[in-house]
Amino acid sequence: MEEGYELFEEVPSIGDYRRLREVAGLSPKSAEAAAAGLPNTHFAVVVKKDGHVVGMGRVIGDGGLFFQVVDIAVEPVHQGRGLGKAIVGRLVEHLKATAPAGAYVSLIADGEAHRLYAQFGFQPTAPRSIGMSLTLR
Repeated sequence: MEEGYELFEEVPSIGDYRRLREVAGLSPKSAEAAAAGLPNTHFAVVVKKDGHVVGMGRVIGDGGLFFQVVDIAVEPVHQGRGLGKAIVGRLVEHLKATAPAGAYVSLIADGEAHRLYAQFGFQPTAPRSIGMSLTLR
């Protein structure tokens, strides 16, 4: 991570969460959904530059059996500076230090993000299994 950026172990605010998802090209989330979901975060980090949140990542899960890495987002103007790698690295470091042996950690890799996640040991599950989703409307 380039100089001038700081990583903090904290859950992003609702405003920062919604803003970062949208500017990073992730699907938008309502304020109501964010208010309900963010307090249930297992572990999260934000990256700040000059006090402004420019990146985030979260781990959600049941605390023992299953965990999911979600919401990896960096403002486009700050991409390419190692922030995504620092975010994922800290999340994985936390999981390795706290999750029980045998815990299953999953994620959905959009586009070329699979290259970042592979650096931390994540592997495609196909053809053994495929990711599936259901978005409630």
